[in-house]
Amino acid sequence: MVARYERRLQPPSSSFFLFGMRGVGKTTWARDRFPDAHWIDLLREDVYQSHLVETRLFRRELAHLPPGSWVVVDEIQRLPSLLNEIHSLIEERGLRFVLLGSSARKLRRAGVNLLGGRALQRILSPLLPSEVGHRYCVDEVLRYGSLPLIWNAASREDQLEAYVQLYLKAEIQAEALVRNLPGFARFLPVASLFHGQVLNVEGLARDSGLARSTVQGYLDILEDTLLAFRVRAFEGRLRVKERRHPKLYWLDSGVARAARKQYHAPSPEERGSLFEGLIAQLLRAHQALDRRLYDELYYWAVGKTALEVDFLLQRGDSFTAIEAKARERLDSTAFAGLRAVAELPNVSRRILVYLGDRRLRHETGVEVLPFASFLEELERGL
Repeated sequence: MVARYERRLQPPSSSFFLFGMRGVGKTTWARDRFPDAHWIDLLREDVYQSHLVETRLFRRELAHLPPGSWVVVDEIQRLPSLLNEIHSLIEERGLRFVLLGSSARKLRRAGVNLLGGRALQRILSPLLPSEVGHRYCVDEVLRYGSLPLIWNAASREDQLEAYVQLYLKAEIQAEALVRNLPGFARFLPVASLFHGQVLNVEGLARDSGLARSTVQGYLDILEDTLLAFRVRAFEGRLRVKERRHPKLYWLDSGVARAARKQYHAPSPEERGSLFEGLIAQLLRAHQALDRRLYDELYYWAVGKTALEVDFLLQRGDSFTAIEAKARERLDSTAFAGLRAVAELPNVSRRILVYLGDRRLRHETGVEVLPFASFLEELERGL
């Protein structure tokens, strides 16, 4: 029996885009929330071809719906020209649309303006601990990620391997996002090595056998297809020459590992970046849910030293510093970055999240939170 999850995302009352990486459960969520909506599935080739050939079909198909009716259009990025009709139907007839997609890239490339602000945008993230409940296991998430498609698979390894191939074929090749598919296929496993790391574009290009400008474009594609995101360094008043490169995080650890064909249990060295990536994913997910967690998300580092804090959340003039450690026991070195960041003005909280079970306040003033306690803090908005 396929497990069902009660997703936290609540739909707005007006038209909206719902974006999310493939396999995150957008279609399932929409069917649960809008059981009576009129459905147009552009993933079905016959439906796609019909609307591609007959431009007036879309309006005729919705002619019978009364004002205020909901219409779900799945895989909207396959046919961006429909947004002109959707815009008109919102204005003229008061229809409300749920527009599902795994990327806004093709919509922007087609010159559409995402309905000129007449539709909100929401993002569905991989499964949250509160959505999985007692089945949630950090070790399993670090190894396999938390996409519903993967969690419900008979063989998670096989499904992850198939996922990467589906992404290359359905997202990249079919949507013609790149001209050089073999080059992009070489790029993916190298980019996955930078999960939780400061980006070295030149090194990434060299190891992929690609031009630096090509790699920059490929990184944009990872973000546009919601497979990864970048976190900027907090620069304060640094001079241009002192500016640091951003960090790269994949949205799902299982997919990142599958991109380099790793399905075994992570090594202790790998767990550090995977756990940091999990905290980054949870911060982004909770921000998408209530939009009050932070105004800006950064990482923080001191000059050319190794002193660093994984996350710096800015809310107004105040900062919360968060360090993630995939350990059950901590030593003094674990607090070095958080001790240094205390010199930054307006740091109101310093938090170290770890895999132990004791909640305490360190002598440096740092709050030490077990993972479960950190989740409770996230629910309260930190």
